[in-house]
Amino acid sequence: MNFEEHAGKALLAAAGIAIPEGRLATSADAAARAAAELGAVVIKAQVPIGKRGKAGGVRTADSPTAARARAAQILGMEIGGHRVERVLVEQRFDIARELYAAVLNDPACKSPLVLFSTLGGMDIEEVAAKQPDAVRRTPVDIRAGFDEDAARALIRGLALGDAEPRSATLLAQLYHAYRANDAELLEINPLSLTDDGELVALDCKFVMDDSGAQRRPELAAQGVSDAATELERRGRNLGLRFIELDGEVGVLANGAGLTMTTLDVIARHGGRAANFLEIGGDAYVKGKPALELVLANPRVKSLLINFCGAIARTDVMMEGVVAAWEALRPEVPAFFTVHGTGEDEAIQMLRERLGIEPYDALDNAVQAAVEAAR
Repeated sequence: MNFEEHAGKALLAAAGIAIPEGRLATSADAAARAAAELGAVVIKAQVPIGKRGKAGGVRTADSPTAARARAAQILGMEIGGHRVERVLVEQRFDIARELYAAVLNDPACKSPLVLFSTLGGMDIEEVAAKQPDAVRRTPVDIRAGFDEDAARALIRGLALGDAEPRSATLLAQLYHAYRANDAELLEINPLSLTDDGELVALDCKFVMDDSGAQRRPELAAQGVSDAATELERRGRNLGLRFIELDGEVGVLANGAGLTMTTLDVIARHGGRAANFLEIGGDAYVKGKPALELVLANPRVKSLLINFCGAIARTDVMMEGVVAAWEALRPEVPAFFTVHGTGEDEAIQMLRERLGIEPYDALDNAVQAAVEAAR
C-alpha cells in the first residue's frame, strides 16, 4: 500500500526526525495562503509515486503570488496515472549537502536492510547500479534490532564531520518508524544537511505491508490505491486479484505462488503474460467472470490454465472453468495442465465436455501457449 509524501513525513516526525513545516492545499488560493505564512516555499504534487519533479510536479515559489501560479499549474496534472488533487506547500531550505537514508524489506537477505549514501537527491537506483560502493548497506537481524551503535558502524568513514552523530541517531529513528508502521519501505531522499548543521527530511517515500492494514486501520485509511486499468477495476469489483500485464498469453491459475510461477515459466520460454489472475476453490462460482475478465483483454491470443490441487480440489475448480467455457465458447486456443487432488476427475471432465487433452508437464503447456500467441 502506497502513501503520499505528507503521510510518510508525519511518521518521520512522530519518530523524532525533522521535517519542513508545511501545509496541504487543494486549491491555488490555499497554496498562496500557506506561502504567506511560510515564506519561500516548495510546492509538491501529492501522488504516491516518485520522479514527480521530472514530471513537473515539484516547483519553487518566492511569494504568495508565485505560489498561487505554481499550484494552479500542478493541480489537475496527471502523473503516473494519478490525478493531482492536492499539493504540499513546504518551507524551503538552504541545502549544504544531500544524503540518502532508507529501510526496506530485502528478499535477498530475507530481512530488513538499512541503506545510507552521501549521494542523495539523485536517481539512487542508477547510483547503486553504477557505483555500488556509494550506497552503504546493513542487513538487520530483527531479533537484535538496529540501534545507534549499528548506525555508526554503517556510516563510519563517510566524512560526515559534526553531522555523523546526528546521522546515526536519525538512522536508528528511521528503523524504529519502519518497524512501528509495518513498512515495506521507508525512504528519505534527499535527507538534507542544512547550512546550520541540521538534518531535515525533505522528501519521504512510505510503502506499507498490505498485511499490516488490519493492525493499523487508521494508518491504512490514509493509503492511496495504485492507478488501476479498467479491467483491474472490474476485477476488484468482482473480488478477483487481477493485474493487467502487457503480454499476449492469458493466465488462469490457482494460488498466488502457482500463478507467479506460471508467469515466470511463460517468460522463460520467450512469451509474455497478459495478466496475473489468482483463482482458487471459488473458481466453481467465479469461473465465468474470471474467464470473461481475461478474454476481455484484446491482446490475449492464447490462454493457459494451470491448476494444482492441494486444499482446493482441481475437479471443483475445473467444473467452474468448463461451465464458463461452455457458456462463453471463446475462440482463443486454450492449453491446460492439471495436477493434484481430484486431477483424474478434472481431466475426464475436460476431455468429455470440451474435447481438450491437458498437458502432463507445465513446460509443454507453456511452450504451446507461447507458440499459439505468436
